[in-house]
Amino acid sequence: MEVLEILREASNRIYKNVKDLAGTNDAAGDFGVGAGGDISRNIDIVAEKTVLDYLKEINFECIVLGEECGRVELSKNPKGFVIMDAIDGSANAVRGVPFFCSSLAFATENKLSSITDGVITNLSNGEMYWASKNKGAFYNNKQIKVHKKDPIYKIVGINTSGSSIELMNKLHPIFENYNHTRHFGANALEMAMFARGLMDIFIDLRNKIRIQDIAAGYVIVKEAGGMLLDANLNPLDTDLSYETRVSFIAAANQEILDEIMSQINS
Repeated sequence: MEVLEILREASNRIYKNVKDLAGTNDAAGDFGVGAGGDISRNIDIVAEKTVLDYLKEINFECIVLGEECGRVELSKNPKGFVIMDAIDGSANAVRGVPFFCSSLAFATENKLSSITDGVITNLSNGEMYWASKNKGAFYNNKQIKVHKKDPIYKIVGINTSGSSIELMNKLHPIFENYNHTRHFGANALEMAMFARGLMDIFIDLRNKIRIQDIAAGYVIVKEAGGMLLDANLNPLDTDLSYETRVSFIAAANQEILDEIMSQINS
């Protein structure tokens, strides 16, 4: 079985196991702090267990890097890394806000740039985004591309949750000059929506985002023709460590990138 099909099947199983759990009392609970640094909720645990059980069932030789479970070695001779945020947008999922997803990616080495496959599933409705390196990005079997034309409404995705006053001051011109800024509470799904052409740029300059949150989005954005850069406007790349935190900018084209960065740096 191809790696992409494994990730897609794991994502489908997550959806089946959590779609009726979100927004209920059983979705919450406090299971301590997970490997990613956030409190693990019951819906997180159910979703991760679903993936781990499936990978064990098919004897997929890999190392899992999970948001909650941490590093789980399923083989002494792994083919690579499964990078898993089984529930991205846990707060939305627990409260029943219909914007949360699973994010699964596969990397052959300990680098973001070695990711070959990624799958993001909107767990509120089962819609799936996926990509494999050099094979394009897809949404529900239809190939997708970032928005290249001059849009009717310029939509700027921007994550400012927990931002410092200094960063908010730096970003203020964007909020002042652009009427349509968005953040929905699940970075992975927002990256997928950007890749589909629903946003023109997506920015997270907090230096807080974990690799699990962006691994699948990384390959989906790139295969959809998007630019993916770090805060210094260099191609985004890093190791897969739990200690690693990144800032990133996903832009549809150089024009929108230059336009937005001129606002931030003015």
